[in-house]
Amino acid sequence: MTTEPINTINIGDELQLTLESNGDNEEVSGKFQDQNIVTFGGIAGERVTAKIARIHRSRIEAHVIEVLKGSEHRVKAPCPIFWPCTGCEWQHIKYSHQLALKHSIVRKNLNKFPSLSGVLVAETLPSPNVFGYRNHARFTVGRNGNLGFVNKATKAFVPVSKCLLMHDSINETLESLQGYCSETSQLSIRYGVNSGSLLIQPKLSNFEINVITGQKYYYETLHGQQFRVGSPSFFQVNTPQAEAMIDIAKTMLKTTGEEILVDAYAGVGVFAALLAPFVQKVFALEESGAAIKDSRENLGHFANVESLQGRVEDLLPNLAPSPDLVLLDPPRAGCHPRTLQALSNSPPRRILYVSCDPETLSRDLAILAAGPFKIEKVQPIDLFPQTHHVECMVSMFNYELEAPV
Repeated sequence: MTTEPINTINIGDELQLTLESNGDNEEVSGKFQDQNIVTFGGIAGERVTAKIARIHRSRIEAHVIEVLKGSEHRVKAPCPIFWPCTGCEWQHIKYSHQLALKHSIVRKNLNKFPSLSGVLVAETLPSPNVFGYRNHARFTVGRNGNLGFVNKATKAFVPVSKCLLMHDSINETLESLQGYCSETSQLSIRYGVNSGSLLIQPKLSNFEINVITGQKYYYETLHGQQFRVGSPSFFQVNTPQAEAMIDIAKTMLKTTGEEILVDAYAGVGVFAALLAPFVQKVFALEESGAAIKDSRENLGHFANVESLQGRVEDLLPNLAPSPDLVLLDPPRAGCHPRTLQALSNSPPRRILYVSCDPETLSRDLAILAAGPFKIEKVQPIDLFPQTHHVECMVSMFNYELEAPV
């Protein structure tokens, strides 16, 4: 970081910058007086005028107000509040290039580890819907009960009348609630795209509201299987891509019908339910009390599925019989070291690692690859168009038990 005093640049200053990629998430920035200016709404290679929005001890942030020399990948952001909302960073980038950038993000993080630098990374699987794909919205409540989002740089509240990333039914619900939510500070809307089921939390008492609120759970259907999802439970925000991930899992796990499968970090039981017909037995491991309630509701009719509550690192080493297949779908922080150690101590035939964070994914893959596992394929999946976030599914095989195809 430069030794230039930070007060040489002030909030509201307009600076001409030449932008370049900055970091593992394809963030872009430009240099000014040796200061690194992270620039919202820019693309690497562009020359822009940017306005300073935030000055922090270790970070200066700006947003593009004029493009002086544009990228071939630039398009007009369709959202009228692209800035100041900042909820999605890439609306100004052609979708084909978004997919390429996500592939690059995965590759850059893998390349931090010499043992992973040569693994196969497939092209990013595009989303069927690049707008209107989200089945879950979490709004902040501003003055007068208005719903909106908070600008990531300025922290200012931004009222939202319609979010282009949300399913139409969420936007219709948003319109009905706008201005009537002053009794709470946050509001969540979840919608079953295939079921039509709706959840709004928290329960609101305002008699002017014409929609039902306070549901404890809602329902969604994936590949014909119904799932109950409680308000605190995790569920993928892009329903068509969640169904695609099930199909990919079936292919990557190479089931024969004879295997013992562990669904670690099982959540409400989606993978366990949809893979149960293809294996002998499934252990669904989940720590969250809310999710395990949903999981047992969703998996109760499967004779070959057993739901176990507890930390994966505590349950996995003690399972009997030992699993042939392990599906890891941890939170953003990745797997606990004891989970990875358990897999090294008693290696299954195959591992399928599902991750929403390329950095922690790469860290964990490097540890697993030091044991009897080889990475077969890394498949990036775009669950989150118009943002830098990328999901990955990684197949690994035990080279002591299975020869490569």
